[in-house]
Amino acid sequence: MKNVAVTGADGFIGSHLTEALLAEGYHVRALAQYNSFNNWGWLEGLDHPNLEIMTGDVRDPNFCREFVKERDTVFHLAALIAIPYSYVAPDSYVDTNVKGTLNICQACRDAGTERLLVTSTSEVYGTARYVPIDENHPRQPQSPYSASKIGADAIAMSFYNAFEMPLTIVRPFNTYGPRQSARAIIPTIISQIAAGEREIKVGDLSPTRDFNFVSDTAQGFIALARSPLTIGQEVNIATGTEISMQDTLSTIAQLMDADINWVKDPARIRPAGSEVFRLCGDNTKITELTDWRPRVDIREGLRLTIEWFSNPDNLARYKTNIYNV
Repeated sequence: MKNVAVTGADGFIGSHLTEALLAEGYHVRALAQYNSFNNWGWLEGLDHPNLEIMTGDVRDPNFCREFVKERDTVFHLAALIAIPYSYVAPDSYVDTNVKGTLNICQACRDAGTERLLVTSTSEVYGTARYVPIDENHPRQPQSPYSASKIGADAIAMSFYNAFEMPLTIVRPFNTYGPRQSARAIIPTIISQIAAGEREIKVGDLSPTRDFNFVSDTAQGFIALARSPLTIGQEVNIATGTEISMQDTLSTIAQLMDADINWVKDPARIRPAGSEVFRLCGDNTKITELTDWRPRVDIREGLRLTIEWFSNPDNLARYKTNIYNV
């Protein structure tokens, strides 16, 4: 694995993965979604001799074929991810997440790509029927977003079964850290407090999540790509621990030394049948097949995230007074 490609490299996890790959000496071709502003998202300002940035769209099969040419390994992270927006625009999620994954699989098959890693999500499991959630847990499409990711996973695995494509389904649990969208629970709390708000708008605080700090998630991708034992496998990236949204809010307030009140914002509450109330992942498979282990605990990860959002230049990129689904 020397020449790699990363779709969704302009996004939260993708930009961290791109930086991690560059730091370890890989030549990275990074995809930023084409836009007329020529904006590269979170790749803006990243300058490295081994970095090649291309703009395009995974919904275009011809572009995908060009993008994966002469790449040993492809990390496919490009996706629409906001769950609330999937209630509004489900067609977009099918086009990007399902069709986009199909396009990348077809392109890698045509190019003879040596390894393909397709990004899934813990949302495919829905509310836990048992914990910790292993890779055999039933899939439960509780939102159009999770349904589109279940479909994308199935498309990818069909290429392994039908065409022996050397691919791995990478299933991170809830990743957080610097650069995350403010619609997610951790940055929405931190950014509001950092902006001086004392009444913090939140959704339901009862669900639990298995939070992965973003550097751990990025290293999980790399570890899975390096191990031939993961080919044809669906693999969780998880800590095996869970924390409620309420306890997460309390920990953040303590770390930021903030005296706050929280108010429930109806716009942030999922439909009853769509809310995933419990997520706690089983990381047995990844720890058996690779040398990956979670390194950053929740308290340290929150401290690092608070530090980043508290930088005025970073906070200025967020509209803390607007909830963007």
